Amino acid sequence: MKEKIFLVLANLFWAGNYLFGKYVIAEISPLWLTFIRWSVAFLFLLPISYFLERPRYGEIMKQFWLPLSIAGILGIIGYNLLLYGALEYTSPMNAAIVNALNPAIIVIMSYFLLKEKERMTFINVIGFVISLVGVLFILTNGHLQWIFQTSYNRGDLMMLIAGVVWALYSIIGKKLAVPPITATTCSVFFSIILLFPFLFFQPIPLAELSGKGWIGISYICLFPSVFSFLFWNMSVKKVGPSYAGIYLNLIAVFTALFTFLLGGKISASQLIGGAFVLIGVYLATNARKAEAAQAKDAAI
Repeated sequence: MKEKIFLVLANLFWAGNYLFGKYVIAEISPLWLTFIRWSVAFLFLLPISYFLERPRYGEIMKQFWLPLSIAGILGIIGYNLLLYGALEYTSPMNAAIVNALNPAIIVIMSYFLLKEKERMTFINVIGFVISLVGVLFILTNGHLQWIFQTSYNRGDLMMLIAGVVWALYSIIGKKLAVPPITATTCSVFFSIILLFPFLFFQPIPLAELSGKGWIGISYICLFPSVFSFLFWNMSVKKVGPSYAGIYLNLIAVFTALFTFLLGGKISASQLIGGAFVLIGVYLATNARKAEAAQAKDAAI
């Protein structure tokens, strides 16, 4: 029961990242927000990783500096710059729904990129196609017949690219023989170093931040960056990644709920497209697990 609560909270906090990110990005650039977010998170992740996993940082960073740096460039720098950049042009609702496609993208890309290929079923492929149709339904505002004529929202397209970037980051993580919290901590460390020189090309925005901006940054630095990650990893150890992955769909659900409660409008295309995405992702990522469970029962 505790693990289920942790999974719900993790995705609740991640959903808040879209809403607070939309407000904060109006006052601060994606570059500065990414740097501040992960610099603060690093201060928490470092002692947490030490006490929970007792790593030898020197040996790990010496042996795995290249994959950890690449993971940082993709998952910390690339994904966050694309996410916050997308929120400058699209709504948190659209961003969350397009982001819900990520598990399906990971399944497809893992099949083609990993040496030990997992067998894909017909239902997996159908699920991915359904998810893609859902995203296209949102991108075309419900007019699929305009798919080749529509001027697509830049933010929605950036979120699609962010999904591919996150899939590559996840695939690297699967192959990395480093404990998860330590791997993230080291990737964040390399990312901070790589981001720092670029800050000189943009003015320091902190003096211009409003009270709401500071609240938003504080939330982003702590809840989705530290608490969500801890709750997620604690739960995955108990229930496994397959079961936990189903809860990722709650991000879009919570974002829709918050949007409604804050007085925002949810369009029919978002509801229909979102439903297609969630159903498709479930089929794309869980059909193979159901087959495995049936095979196990048959063997028993």
